[in-house]
Amino acid sequence: MDLSDLTIKEIKKKVKSLEAVSEDLIEKLALDSRKGVQRLAQQILRKQKKELEARNKFRRMSVHENRLREQGYKVLGGIDEAGRGPLAGPVVASVVILPEEIYISGLDDSKKLSEKKREELFDIIQNQAIDIGVGIVHNKRIDEINILQATYQAMREAINNLDVSPEFLLVDAETIPNISTPQAAIVEGDSHSISIAAASIIAKVTRDRMLLDYHKKYPEFNFASHKGYGTQEHIQALREHGPTEIHRTSFKIVNELIGG
Repeated sequence: MDLSDLTIKEIKKKVKSLEAVSEDLIEKLALDSRKGVQRLAQQILRKQKKELEARNKFRRMSVHENRLREQGYKVLGGIDEAGRGPLAGPVVASVVILPEEIYISGLDDSKKLSEKKREELFDIIQNQAIDIGVGIVHNKRIDEINILQATYQAMREAINNLDVSPEFLLVDAETIPNISTPQAAIVEGDSHSISIAAASIIAKVTRDRMLLDYHKKYPEFNFASHKGYGTQEHIQALREHGPTEIHRTSFKIVNELIGG
């Protein structure tokens, strides 16, 4: 690419149209006398560095999946949940089966991602996963059997909602009782396993969307903001309005506010 006859705007347009920017072109951009072209070279280098770091992280997060595939397991499911701690709403679990040859840039623990990034990755996972199962246990059931047992129930429901049967399950920091599929509990699995990270995003986005619907029904609680967690705003709303039909009355704060 001959840069001398092109304006900065034209150069940016041509660079944007390229599938990959060669080292030779980056060097030409960096040596151009125009500051705007030099900045473009710096931007490209920063973007390449960020993508390399993302690929290296994805490779590190694939260690458990790679180890199990070396042992002969081919169909692997990652399981995580969202919503164990909130005072209101359901607990949601997800199991995701990813293909062996996959790369999803930016995949990480859902808690470390912005809402916009989670939504973006949610769609990518939905399109690229072999199968996805979701289990939802609502607050009334949580109150009946406690949040830990409700989490296990949601996880079992997620597994049962799969069309493809996993040969092995990677679970975020839990061992699920009453299932026959081999499993392993991975400490901080949503940061150390691509399958669990994908499941954490599916579970989190699914639950957040449910809380946005509840926000429309109970705008005075502003569920759209805190998603049912025990923020000062949420507790103040509980004091002023009392619990809704989606609050977990077995949780101490809610129980105290209703005089239980």
